[in-house]
Amino acid sequence: MRKRPVHGLALGTLAVALAFITHTTAKQPGADLTAQPAVKQPAAGINVAPSKVTAVTVYPNGALVTRVVEATGPAGRVEIVVSSLPSTTVSTSLYAEGAEGIRVLTTRYRTRPIIEDTRADVKKTMDELKQLVIAREKIEGDLTAVQDNTKMLGKMEGFLTVTTVQATEKGALNAESAITLAKHIREQRTETAKELVNLKQQVTANNEKSEILKHRLTELVSGISRYEHDAIIVVEKANADAGKIKLNYLVENAAWHPQYKIRADKAGKENVTLEYLAAVVQNTGEEWPNVKLSLSTAQPMLNSSPPDLQTLHVSVSPKGAAASAQPSIHDLEEQIKALRLKGQKDLNDRKQMSGVGLVNTAAAREQSWELFNPEAAVKRGCMLSYREGPTVTYRIATSLSVPSRTDEQVLEVAKVDLKPDTYYKTVPILAPHVYRMADVVNKSEHVLLPGEATVYFGTDFVGQMTMPLVAVGEQFTVGFGVDPQLVVQRSMVDKMRSTSGGNQLLRYDYRILVNSYKTEQVKLQVWDRLPYAENDTVGVQLLKTAPELSKDALYQREQRPSNLLRWDVTVEPNTHGTKALQINFEFKLELDRQMTIGGFQTAGVSGGGHGGVLVTTPLPAISPADQAKMRAAMEKLPPEDRKLAESQVFCAIDQDSPLGTMGPILKVNVKGQTVFLCCKGCESEAKAHPDETLLQFQQLMKRVNQRK
Repeated sequence: MRKRPVHGLALGTLAVALAFITHTTAKQPGADLTAQPAVKQPAAGINVAPSKVTAVTVYPNGALVTRVVEATGPAGRVEIVVSSLPSTTVSTSLYAEGAEGIRVLTTRYRTRPIIEDTRADVKKTMDELKQLVIAREKIEGDLTAVQDNTKMLGKMEGFLTVTTVQATEKGALNAESAITLAKHIREQRTETAKELVNLKQQVTANNEKSEILKHRLTELVSGISRYEHDAIIVVEKANADAGKIKLNYLVENAAWHPQYKIRADKAGKENVTLEYLAAVVQNTGEEWPNVKLSLSTAQPMLNSSPPDLQTLHVSVSPKGAAASAQPSIHDLEEQIKALRLKGQKDLNDRKQMSGVGLVNTAAAREQSWELFNPEAAVKRGCMLSYREGPTVTYRIATSLSVPSRTDEQVLEVAKVDLKPDTYYKTVPILAPHVYRMADVVNKSEHVLLPGEATVYFGTDFVGQMTMPLVAVGEQFTVGFGVDPQLVVQRSMVDKMRSTSGGNQLLRYDYRILVNSYKTEQVKLQVWDRLPYAENDTVGVQLLKTAPELSKDALYQREQRPSNLLRWDVTVEPNTHGTKALQINFEFKLELDRQMTIGGFQTAGVSGGGHGGVLVTTPLPAISPADQAKMRAAMEKLPPEDRKLAESQVFCAIDQDSPLGTMGPILKVNVKGQTVFLCCKGCESEAKAHPDETLLQFQQLMKRVNQRK
């Protein structure tokens, strides 16, 4: 009779356990990731006139947008509201033109609060985020229930162990019930473990989808604020008929730069196709659907008269005083260009004092270089900032749609077929290769601006080149890669040393061999050089050469005086080994017997300026107010980014602006280098000109380190 209670207890325990092992979904309140802060209602009674973007002119640092606005209403004075201008609009740039019968009196810019963003893509993304929040709440509830069941199974195991021991001690153990319960617990543990893993994977997948949607939402609303931007146009209508008004305004976060694809046919003789492309950055927050697009190299200016000319002060210092480090001509050009761009931007924004100061500072640096380097300035023939070529505008023949997005969009400006004058070129002292070359005349209707070009020989990619500025009708040269069927070797054949009077003579004899495995005759340019002495302490003389040097007039005028050697030869087919073409030349160096050659060097990568012009300026002091803004902006960055930003201090593009003083600190990756910027305008500039941005960043870090 004593065994019954224990057996009954075991069966009762099993029933209780089975009752507890159930799936419940716990609903837990979660934060709504898509909740937006309350915004005031717009003013009632606003009548927005229909409008459409019809034309856009993109500049290197901005764009001019033209909208056609429907002007309705009675005759007389009418106020027309044009809504949904992008937040990147330059507020001082709006101007309007009326058609016949409509006289524009005033045009002004205003902002007003809105309730929500009305863009369909944004709404769709926010709805998807809400669904993910609901799904995550359910998953978290299921996860909590499974974890509670796991704890319950642990309690059951403990209870089973105790009751089994007690029943065994009293001789009342029901082995079958104990085994059944143990087996059930084991199966439930296995199922619970699988379910737990599955739920955790669902949480991970949900989080990943949420991050993707958040990132997409950020991209969609970049450049879009929670305020509506309007143009208010007051017009005088001659009659009640509907008419048209053209509204024009400048926007930031737009830019373009040229790119090229150059392709030669496989034979490399008949045809060269040049594709003139434009890489357009359009991140204004405004769509440009089916618009007439133009691309211009001009810089938009809103000032109707030139800036005021300030006095150029001169100072002196004792002879022997330490001179400041001098930048290269390229660096100085970039500094002047950046100052002029920033100055014009300030003038456009009606920051008269700042704009005038910046353009005068740029001119002072340019004038200083001229005064300290008169020979180089005379040889250059123009100011440093006036080397970029003429202002040109390209009008795309067909209407295009250009959406607002963060990446570059490539458009075709023109495609032309050109006739090449083909030949081969080798510089064996620099590289043991022979390159396919072509001289091409620009017979298109377009000026070819400086830009990067990708080059193809047939269908094969052979490399990249930098396209120079090429006027209509001007010739330029394109390289089409190495031809492996031409092989060149350069070697010294002999050296002799002798004396003549008080001088020593050093004679050198060189040979260049050209092996051809081609089946046709080719024209080849071969280049070499002699040492060049800028004074008469060393005499350099070419004694003999076979064959003779090139008679090309341009070579004789430009390169030959610098002791660069060029031979124009014809290489016959299958001339290799003992039949290889030979070029022999001999030269001598003559110098005083008491002197010795100190070394040979080229300009290399050093491009430091000469003279005492001060072209680097110290970084500006940071006011206490700006320091507070910087600290607040830095605190919003991740720890790793904050450390990098604190070491950079200033914007890489606008190097007079401390990071965080013009809004959130923006981070971009420029060819693998993390760079921080002060505003959207600088971000567009960095993306449009990565090479220049990287150079400016390096210069900034030098200035920062010098100050430290």
